[in-house]
Amino acid sequence: MSDDTNQTSYPEENKLGITDKRFINEIESKGVATAEYFIFELDTDIIISSQLICEIHRIAFSELYEWAGKWRTVSVYVGNLIPPEPGQVVQLMYQYIDNLNFKLINSKHTQDHLDCLIFAHYEFVRIHPFNNGNGRTARILMNLVALKLGYKPLELYHRQGDNRNIYINALRLADKGNFELLLNLIRKELTPF
Repeated sequence: MSDDTNQTSYPEENKLGITDKRFINEIESKGVATAEYFIFELDTDIIISSQLICEIHRIAFSELYEWAGKWRTVSVYVGNLIPPEPGQVVQLMYQYIDNLNFKLINSKHTQDHLDCLIFAHYEFVRIHPFNNGNGRTARILMNLVALKLGYKPLELYHRQGDNRNIYINALRLADKGNFELLLNLIRKELTPF
């Protein structure tokens, strides 16, 4: 895994034929910022759907990639995590969306909100529904959930110091069923409007 979860770690084949990693990351960063702005402009009553999730991903990555906004059709590997096979992605995403909307509707207290935010982020990353950009899309989607629950957007890690390593470690522990560190990261960032 690279040093930077907000960037592509190596030049991928892209629509513009760019091979300079820094330039690719610059274009991706602009796309992610545009997708973040997109969710801030949504009505908080919007129902999360597969179309909305694909649109967020498309906005973030379509300038460079043909696969932007489309469920993955290839196997991917993420460190020690082996996401579900591509043939399972559509069904798992529909289950994820149903569960997420159910959790949103039934979240009444702070602990419910925290559980919903953890589910929104971690389960999305676990499924890894897109070829790339899953962590960035998961954080954008988690922020949409935060907005819907009446909170300001969360920043799960900052680029300075060991924050990124703490975030990655939280995801690795969650892979093993221990969500405590991820819960603490989200709780620390949780700020009502």
